[in-house]
Amino acid sequence: MIRLAIVLGSTRTHRRGAAVADWALATARRTAPEGVELELVDIADFALPVLDEPAPGAWGIYAHEHTRRWSEAIDSFDGYLFVTPEYNHGVPGPFKNAIDFLFAEWHHKAVGFVSYGVNGGVRAVEQLRQVAAELHLAVVRSQVVLNTYTDFDYRGVDLGDPTATGVFAPDARHADDLARVVDEVATWSRALRPIRTPALTA
Repeated sequence: MIRLAIVLGSTRTHRRGAAVADWALATARRTAPEGVELELVDIADFALPVLDEPAPGAWGIYAHEHTRRWSEAIDSFDGYLFVTPEYNHGVPGPFKNAIDFLFAEWHHKAVGFVSYGVNGGVRAVEQLRQVAAELHLAVVRSQVVLNTYTDFDYRGVDLGDPTATGVFAPDARHADDLARVVDEVATWSRALRPIRTPALTA
C-alpha cells in the first residue's frame, strides 16, 4: 500500500483551499491506482507557531510536542500532493513554515502540486519545486492549476464581502489532471521505497 497525503497549505480563516483539498481528496480516491490510499492533512489542525525549535529540523531533535505530532503525521506517508494558493507571487508563509519544521521526514518520497489563485498559483509552485529539491523530494512534472476566476462560481455572491470565496466549480478537465498527478506521485513514491527502507535491499 502506498499512502499519499493531500497537504492543505493555507490556514486563512476564509480560505478557498479547504474546498479545493476536499475536491482533490474525493476525486483522487475515485481515480487512484489500486494500492494507493489518500488522506487529507490540514496544517491548520496542527497549530504550528512560527518556527520555534531550538535546533534545525535537519537534526531531528524536537523540543516541542506540536513538532513531534507534525513529524509523526508527515513521516507516516510515502508521498504528498501539496494544495497551495499563491500569496504575493509566492508560497504562503504558514505553509513554508510548516515545511521547515521538518527535514528527514520528507526524504526520498514524491510530491505533486494542486495550485490555485488569480494566476493559477503557478509561481508558488515554482518556489515549492526548489524547496522540494533541497528536501530530497522527487517532484513530478504534472500539475493541477486552478484559477480563482474560472474555477469558482460567484453567482449570488456579494463580491464586496471580503470573506466571500465563491463556490468551487472546477472545469471537468482538472479531474484528469489530478488523476495524472496522483499516478505519477504514487509511481515515484513506490519506486523510492527501497531507498526509504534500506532493509528491503539488504
